[in-house]
Amino acid sequence: MKHSHYHKKHVSGAPLHELEARFGPAQGDASDAALSEALKLATAYRGDDLRRPVALDVAETLRLLGVDRETLVATLLLDAYMHGRLSEAGMRERFGASVAGLVRSVHWMLTFKEETPGAAAGPEQAERLRRLLLAVVEDVRAVLIKLAYRVQRLRLMAREPDEEAKAYARETLEVFAPLAHRLGIGQLKWEMEDLSFRILEPDEYRRVAKLLEESRTERESYILDFTGRLESALSAEGIDAKVLGRPKHIHSIWRKMQRKQLDFEELYDLRAVRVIVDRISTCYTVLGVVHGLWPHIPQEFDDYIANPKDNGYQSLHTAVIGPKAKVVEVQIRTQEMDDFAELGVAAHWRYKEGGREDLAMARAIGSLRRLLDNREDDEVLMDSFRSELFQDRVFVLTPRGDVVDLPKGSTPLDFAYAIHTEVGHRCRGAKVDGRIVPLTYTLRSGQRIEVLTTRQGGPSRDWINPSMGYLRTSRARAKARSWFKLQDHDRNLAEGRGIVERECQRMGVSQPDLDALARRFHHSNREDFLVAVGSGDISPAQLAAALQPVAPAVESLVSTRRRKRAPKPARGDQSEIHIRGVGNLLTQIARCCRPVPGDPIIGFITRGKGVSIHRRDCVNILRMPAEKRVRLVEVGWGAEPRAYPVDVRIEAFDRQGLLRDVTGVMANDHINVLSATTRTDRTDQTVTMELTLEVEGSAQLSALMDKLGALPNVTSVRRIAT
Repeated sequence: MKHSHYHKKHVSGAPLHELEARFGPAQGDASDAALSEALKLATAYRGDDLRRPVALDVAETLRLLGVDRETLVATLLLDAYMHGRLSEAGMRERFGASVAGLVRSVHWMLTFKEETPGAAAGPEQAERLRRLLLAVVEDVRAVLIKLAYRVQRLRLMAREPDEEAKAYARETLEVFAPLAHRLGIGQLKWEMEDLSFRILEPDEYRRVAKLLEESRTERESYILDFTGRLESALSAEGIDAKVLGRPKHIHSIWRKMQRKQLDFEELYDLRAVRVIVDRISTCYTVLGVVHGLWPHIPQEFDDYIANPKDNGYQSLHTAVIGPKAKVVEVQIRTQEMDDFAELGVAAHWRYKEGGREDLAMARAIGSLRRLLDNREDDEVLMDSFRSELFQDRVFVLTPRGDVVDLPKGSTPLDFAYAIHTEVGHRCRGAKVDGRIVPLTYTLRSGQRIEVLTTRQGGPSRDWINPSMGYLRTSRARAKARSWFKLQDHDRNLAEGRGIVERECQRMGVSQPDLDALARRFHHSNREDFLVAVGSGDISPAQLAAALQPVAPAVESLVSTRRRKRAPKPARGDQSEIHIRGVGNLLTQIARCCRPVPGDPIIGFITRGKGVSIHRRDCVNILRMPAEKRVRLVEVGWGAEPRAYPVDVRIEAFDRQGLLRDVTGVMANDHINVLSATTRTDRTDQTVTMELTLEVEGSAQLSALMDKLGALPNVTSVRRIAT
């Protein structure tokens, strides 16, 4: 019943034939050939740094856990890859893409922290780092190799601990031991904790170890007698059970002594046994037998089968007063519960408990547990947890190495605001892994971000426009909007007036009713409304969608007569028009104004062509004679989004690649171009493009015009009527 299974014997000095026998005799298949070649590469580099693990010793730790061949091969190749004697391309060619990917992921995890000493601090940062390690790797086995590498390094550091070793041990207790627990690697977890405790608190470690050693012989003899009596009683009841003693771990004992303020002799679970049976019902039968043999301590009974712990752990716990009046803790569980407790315990996430992350982690842990059991085909098994973790989050690093957790799709500007509000306000550029990127760049997990700032200045109004793609998180946009709110009232008023004028020009609205717009956005007067637009509370897209419904009203007479059913319209877009009071009339979009969903519309009953659909501010409707107004009907857009044609004019100064950039914006937004004409005036080098596009509504059109207007050399983008 030793408290830890330390493997003090190193295999790195063994000859090759002994290593081949240890890691698996060659049988002639491809996996054994790869393992043999990896062993040769590993033995070629023994290393001269006594505090740096050798790949052979790390692989031995993993071999004792029963990992698969690919994991062993990847581990054995680490030294050759890290010291430049094996390229990634060569590794992929000789050992396959899966092994190469494993080595690449492990190499990243082994090197990124060494570049940023002292980066992790506090439980929140440690949690982010654990998530980062799990999010950046495509294969969870890479984390397993990383944990084994850390165990081996702790073994070496524990010989002569110094300040570096203490920092390493503290990080292990904060980050990697909980990570091992989360993945269910109990043996590595206990050893990391005990070794870290030995480095950080050598006197306390020796004191608890001495107390355990002094009582070990007596304790083992006592437990042997206790389990013998219990096995006999269970056999007499016809119960087939496995009864065994539980190993003790120095760090867990010391932690319990500190937490409960108990002396060593007062701990109930120094003497502990575990009973494993086949069915849940048998667990309760065994409990009755145990309580029948010895008196139990009521306050020490816990039923984690009926009431599982938050992490899914199940078992019956009880403490009884055994022979010689000594307390013994007894755990009773099924084999499945024991497998889960030993190899699959995953603590629930601090955030989003029970959500998608929990399910993804559960799948990863289940796959890892099966991998360690080595019962399934490895290639099929790996598919169950590749790229499943944290699909809606990214984890990136600051230059110091601190981990920042952001929603998926975040940009460097979102990162800057997550660091500090002022950093976000003054951000003018960013480097990702040392390379300058646009502020609209989409971040990926594991990247290192450096924000480039100016001493003075504030955010751009384009940042708070969602269609421009600068800020993806609502929190960052709120911070940018707050900055504009705090600025001068007159400045916001002027900015708002300019934005309204620009949107009116773009959307082809000549005389908007500002008072009606103010009421729509719940402002008491037009000035407050313009200030809200200027400060960013009302976005250009919202403004574009609201501008046209408040255009001058058109008097309409609604026909209530039921007409004959018209033939089914030939055009798909016509079926999306709802005509109030009249059913199934043929409709067509008027060519003079070409309304799109979101535009206020009115219908005009034509002679022989059904109902023509116009914008309410269409010049033909506004100038319509009184005798024809009786043929106007109220209409509305259908619920389903469809594509509608709209004409747009772009004016710009000519430059190389202008047309490519314009079409690229529309391709990225999946906008279909029905027709395009381009005219270049050589006298002043100006370009006029007239495009007929298919859009789903005015909001999409406004966002598209924002992006087109942001292109270099573009001076004007507006909607036109034909």
